[in-house]
Amino acid sequence: MPDDITQLESQLNDFDPAVRATALAALLEAERRGEVTPAPPADVANMHCHTFFSFNAYGYSPSGLAWLAHKNGYRLLGMVDFDVLDAVDEFLDACELVGVRGSAGIETRVFIPEFATREINSPGEPGIYYHMGIGFAGGWVSPAAAGILHDLRTRARQRNLEIVRRVNAWLDPVAVDYEQDVLPLTPAGNATERHLVLAYARAAERELGGTEGNSEELAAFWAGKLGLDAAQVTALLAEPARFQNTARAKLMKRGGVGYVQPSHDAFPRVEDFHRLITACGALPCAAWLDGVSAGEQAMEELLGLLIDQGVVALNIIPDRNWNLADPEERRRKVQHLYDVVRLAGALDLPLNVGTEMNSPGNKLMDDFDAGELAPVRQAFLDGAHFIYGHTAMQRANGLGYQSAWAQTHLPSRGQRNDFYTQIGYLVPPGPAGIAMLRELDHNADPEEFRRRVEK
Repeated sequence: MPDDITQLESQLNDFDPAVRATALAALLEAERRGEVTPAPPADVANMHCHTFFSFNAYGYSPSGLAWLAHKNGYRLLGMVDFDVLDAVDEFLDACELVGVRGSAGIETRVFIPEFATREINSPGEPGIYYHMGIGFAGGWVSPAAAGILHDLRTRARQRNLEIVRRVNAWLDPVAVDYEQDVLPLTPAGNATERHLVLAYARAAERELGGTEGNSEELAAFWAGKLGLDAAQVTALLAEPARFQNTARAKLMKRGGVGYVQPSHDAFPRVEDFHRLITACGALPCAAWLDGVSAGEQAMEELLGLLIDQGVVALNIIPDRNWNLADPEERRRKVQHLYDVVRLAGALDLPLNVGTEMNSPGNKLMDDFDAGELAPVRQAFLDGAHFIYGHTAMQRANGLGYQSAWAQTHLPSRGQRNDFYTQIGYLVPPGPAGIAMLRELDHNADPEEFRRRVEK
């Protein structure tokens, strides 16, 4: 029986959505028969997990992530993909089926003219900013906003094709064809740099031989192209995840042959991205790296600018700010973390926290028991419940944070934050919670909603 469960869990990450749906249904049936015993829900949250629709380092699909959370007792889980909303419906539906408080989002890079001379959270790229939208209730996009989403995908493809052109020339005789070698690594044609690196690693093995072929020739090839010692490359090749991270850094990041310094028109403006997010009833969300760059040293100025343009939340990846080997760097970045959490609170910005899962070594869940996170743990949990509360209300009856109902009854950001956080704690995940909200009078005021869901 354990082998059957393992096989079903593997099928959850199949590129065929029908296979995924069948596997999830079978796993839930196995749970009903007592063949799977999920861990009891714990007060932890990972609200920033990429699915395989952009890149997940462990291969997780939307359904695979939902089952992972259910099986491991993660109370809240949120997916975020680069440039697409392909995973939203499947993920939220799966979270409802398994009883996990879920949220869904999108991430891209934008240009901020006011910070054109300052590096923010995209290293080495002044004015370029990793930015997010969270709290989507579904993947449908209105015709008015569909062009913005199409533009994100088109820009990503153009950037990838330019990288491939440059890297193919550098790695000759190893080369990849974008259509034949890269896109099949994705379920819906949204490739990232990590897909490109995987395609090049496989192409080199085909051309030169891998672990069962002429590995010395392969190591010598990569040593020459990456500027590393052959023995070092041999050790890296034994750990594919480490090798791929190294190859990406050497070939595609700043200073690499495939890197193109982005122009200011390479990415959309904040206001265009926000139009897409708000047209879907979702929430523009700022993103913070570690407080070190010139732009993040001016975080109050940056957040003030973004709030004026519609931002209502802040994303943080906690592990990169405390789980550090160097004691001084750790002390400094932990203090930056505390400072930005305090600033977010003062500005009425709930927090969206997570591990990303798009790079080998990223945790499945943050260590919420770490001493360094104790002062901010409750803020993390409150933010996660806020996002789920908004998502549940928007999904059930269109009364999420951006709705006319919220604007009328909860005019300030602080009022909305409190209300949707309470709803997030009170409304259980799954069909019963959504049904509970749908039964309520849409004309009721927030206090009536709270009273009814508390019963």
